[in-house]
Amino acid sequence: MTEGFATTVVTQGVLDRLEPQEVLGFFEILANIPRGSGNEERVAQWVVSFAHEHGLEAVKDDLHCVLVKKPGQGGLEQSAPLVLHCHLDMVCEKAENTEFDFVNDPIRLVVEGDFISANGTSLGADNGIGVSYILALLASDNLPHPPLEAVFTSMEELGKGGAAHFDTTQLSGRRMIDFNWISESEILAGCSGDVTFTVDVPAEWTSIPLTHTVTRLFSVRGLKGGHCEFDIQRERANAIQVLARGLTEILRDHDVLIADLSGGAQNNAIPADAHVVLVMRPEHADSVAAIIALLQTDLHDEFMLADPNIRLELLDVAAPRRTFSGESGKRLAKLTQLIPNGVISWNLHVPGRVETSNNLGTIRTTPEGARLMSTITSAVSSRKHDVLHRVSALADLAGGGINVRIFGLDAPEFPYRPDSELLAIASQAYRDVMGSEPSVEVSQCSLELGMFSRRVPIDDIISIGTELHDLHSPAEKVNHTSVARVWPLVMRVVSRL
Repeated sequence: MTEGFATTVVTQGVLDRLEPQEVLGFFEILANIPRGSGNEERVAQWVVSFAHEHGLEAVKDDLHCVLVKKPGQGGLEQSAPLVLHCHLDMVCEKAENTEFDFVNDPIRLVVEGDFISANGTSLGADNGIGVSYILALLASDNLPHPPLEAVFTSMEELGKGGAAHFDTTQLSGRRMIDFNWISESEILAGCSGDVTFTVDVPAEWTSIPLTHTVTRLFSVRGLKGGHCEFDIQRERANAIQVLARGLTEILRDHDVLIADLSGGAQNNAIPADAHVVLVMRPEHADSVAAIIALLQTDLHDEFMLADPNIRLELLDVAAPRRTFSGESGKRLAKLTQLIPNGVISWNLHVPGRVETSNNLGTIRTTPEGARLMSTITSAVSSRKHDVLHRVSALADLAGGGINVRIFGLDAPEFPYRPDSELLAIASQAYRDVMGSEPSVEVSQCSLELGMFSRRVPIDDIISIGTELHDLHSPAEKVNHTSVARVWPLVMRVVSRL
């Protein structure tokens, strides 16, 4: 038993009266285990302990991916193995003015009508609901199913680093059901790929001149944020690029130095807030404030529908120990403003779907200067790589030792296969359980499906989902009545394999 996370003691009891308990009970346990991307060790250890309690083989690697194997049962013992897939990590976003420590605090669950959400933070239904379905299958002792190979990856939300590292030679299955989808009305049968990259900008650190005695914190707040794939076409504001836009205007004609940049929560979440410290001459303070006030008016007009609560603030703060040099600050602001962001091209093969997009997700001060992290998503690998090459070319033109590197996995797309046997079986099961015809979705999002199909190789993959809303944001929620409808579908599909 993993210390502090025994299944008999960690539940909050918020979901006790909801069905199906065999799924939602696990989801409540997961809510008690901090599992932001890069912080999956405890939840991975818990999954290993859970497997051992149920007499199952389990192995965890050094990046905290877990593989659990369960023999077939109910007459399907000799069937071909089935790979199940989900990811353990979640995006950690909190509402403005919410005090919460994602490294140590449990998610505070709230039930309102048909929906489960969290109090002031993201919920982790992406992909906690998928994890819960798989745990329920592994815990079942009477459901017929083929031999199961359950893969719980880490850092999916952070460049898919865990999946890139996972030893796929451990898998003998050549068909896979993924549970990282967001709609019960669809069976996902194809998806885009993505690549995450970092941009490191040297600061050329300098001491603060004696002439610069005024220090202000310039903040961008109140944005909706959202998922870098499902919400990118909504034309919401990107807090980091808004910050860069303001900086570019300020630095054009004013002797202002910058320090302590921070913005966004994760590379694949549209950043909802960002800030930077400005150090300036006293005679420039009123002019800087006027620039920000004018930008606030312009932004209100530009985003009155997509992001109506955008807010720029300028507050007094203590002076930093050091700042970027004047030239390196201008270089950073201009580069950040010019990095392609949002929808880049639309998919002409699947009308209404984004083909290629980029999300400038985070900016952080580093010992060397500043690091930007961004994720390109595309259904066409060459277009994805073209955007990356354009950013590299932009960095070369900017000069100053700026460096662009791939972070994590360059994840390929997973093409739609109309002849998929899994899709045919799942579609028939859907008709039997739901009483209607499922939609077959080929999505603009990037999952880990293409990576598995290339590396194992698994040649037949689908994804089954549940109704989720507002992923990667404090408004994230899951419809628990959808879980109650999808769980019988999951059981029906695996029992027919």
